[in-house]
Amino acid sequence: MAKHLKNWQGWILFLGSLAVVFLLGLLCSSLLERRAEVASVFNNRRTPMTDSIVAQNEKFAQDFPLEYETWAMTEDTTFESKWNGSQERDVLEDNPAIVINWAGYAFSREYNTPRGHRHCNEDLRKILRTGNPGIDGAGDLQPGTCWTCKGPDVPRLMREKGLENFYGAKWSDWGAEVMNSIGCSDCHDARTMELKPARPALYEAWARAGKDVRKASHQEMRSLVCAQCHTEYYFEKENHQYLKFPQDRGLTCEDAEAYYDSLGFYDYVHPLSKAKILKAQHPGYEIFKQGIHGKRGLSCADCHMPYMQKGGIKYTDHHIMSPLANIDRTCQTCHRETEKTLRKNVEEFEDKVFLYAKKLDVELANAHLMAEFAWKHGAREDEMKRCLDDIRKSQWRWDYGMASHGAAFHAPEEVLRLLGDAMMYAKDAQLEAQKVAGVHGWKGAIPLPDISTKAKAQKYIGLDMPKLQADKKAFLGTVVPQWIEKAKKNGRFITRPM
Repeated sequence: MAKHLKNWQGWILFLGSLAVVFLLGLLCSSLLERRAEVASVFNNRRTPMTDSIVAQNEKFAQDFPLEYETWAMTEDTTFESKWNGSQERDVLEDNPAIVINWAGYAFSREYNTPRGHRHCNEDLRKILRTGNPGIDGAGDLQPGTCWTCKGPDVPRLMREKGLENFYGAKWSDWGAEVMNSIGCSDCHDARTMELKPARPALYEAWARAGKDVRKASHQEMRSLVCAQCHTEYYFEKENHQYLKFPQDRGLTCEDAEAYYDSLGFYDYVHPLSKAKILKAQHPGYEIFKQGIHGKRGLSCADCHMPYMQKGGIKYTDHHIMSPLANIDRTCQTCHRETEKTLRKNVEEFEDKVFLYAKKLDVELANAHLMAEFAWKHGAREDEMKRCLDDIRKSQWRWDYGMASHGAAFHAPEEVLRLLGDAMMYAKDAQLEAQKVAGVHGWKGAIPLPDISTKAKAQKYIGLDMPKLQADKKAFLGTVVPQWIEKAKKNGRFITRPM
């Protein structure tokens, strides 16, 4: 027989239920109000934009404080993981054989691991690869095209000056113009905040492949705004250093190689081996598309810009960095394993790639050095053809696999495949050089110089590093401050000193 509640118990239950309903109502009202506030930002912005490109990132802070706050955190360099992090690390110091592989190219002077987006301009100015240009551009090593991915001033300049004039200028011509680091208008239409890549090379590459970037889905756009910069590219030497993506035949390493071979293109001739070298840039998008996450439809933003919650507001974390820094908000949104297990899985992938790459660094350098020896002992061009072809193929696969940020995790199987092929070609090149040297009377193994440190390797290829460093220090102390003062006078940026 059911037990009846006493009158006072019924009243308590009734009043308690009312309280719960009331609190739930307040919570729902608060959530709806907060979401309405977020939605109203786009219709009632305190800093409305009338142009699709607004270079000064600070102008977005009032309307999008959470996104701006997290974007500003890309200045932080404290995160470290086993193989990388957000701090700058000297790659050539850790891997001196790479100096030999890049002999004859500015990368042999200095190559560091990347820092966050807010450091992009200052890092480009101080890197030894840009040379020591004066006010008139004397000493420039790079064309204006090298600024292309360094912030929202670039699409502004492209529009104001015209593409050919932007690309065809000297690097120093835009020193007082590109001041605002990678930010809002690089990825968003400033008027609507819709995702919109700002660089024409992406649109042009897709058009040549019969596709339209503007028709891409929102999920695709969450990668394409990254792919406009984190991709393999080259400069058309005979066309104002015009920037192009070699994607006409597809997105694999071999597709790009076939494209370049069809043009007879090379970035530079190696001064030791005389091989015509293809310099990979950073094919992050292409490598990502070869990996399991890319094939399953994830976007770059899913892992590098996870969603966050503050009160009733859901927003995207703009502190773009390694997903290992926030495993609970990145990996664990899909994977149920513990943070310790997931981190261990990533490190195992990276161990295999980076440890094998270190061996390949040396073998590829040896191929260049052995080819140099063969030339010095009377080798002819017809005798060296196969050796040089092997070196070109080896270096392309080595560089393509390792130049991409995060490739060791994005597609470890693909990268190991490329490194394995690169090792095969490097060994074949060594064998060919040994054979040619033998034809010209050399008996025994080819002797190799001591390149065990960065300093020794740079000295071997003829770099006067003390002078280069002194020249760069003088440039940073004189020319760059003048650029900054000119930019301030012209209103090119707002608050942050460079």
